[in-house]
Amino acid sequence: MIRTQIQLTDAQLGSVRRAASERGVSVAAVIRQLVDEGLRTDHDARWARALAVVGKYRSGTTTTSVDHDAVLDEVYGQ
Repeated sequence: MIRTQIQLTDAQLGSVRRAASERGVSVAAVIRQLVDEGLRTDHDARWARALAVVGKYRSGTTTTSVDHDAVLDEVYGQ
């Protein structure tokens, strides 16, 4: 593991200490867990936003999945 320093408010440190005490783990373990959860949540939220638009719009064609190269050539003039 790599040692690092962070700055927390008094309230944040109090909350982390309480969580550590309740879980029977160290303050560092709680912070590592919170970082992991925060990064995972951010990743999941981005995927959720991306998936929300899948199939939402219509191209007007029914063969785009088969003829995608021709459709892109037509749109972008390549």
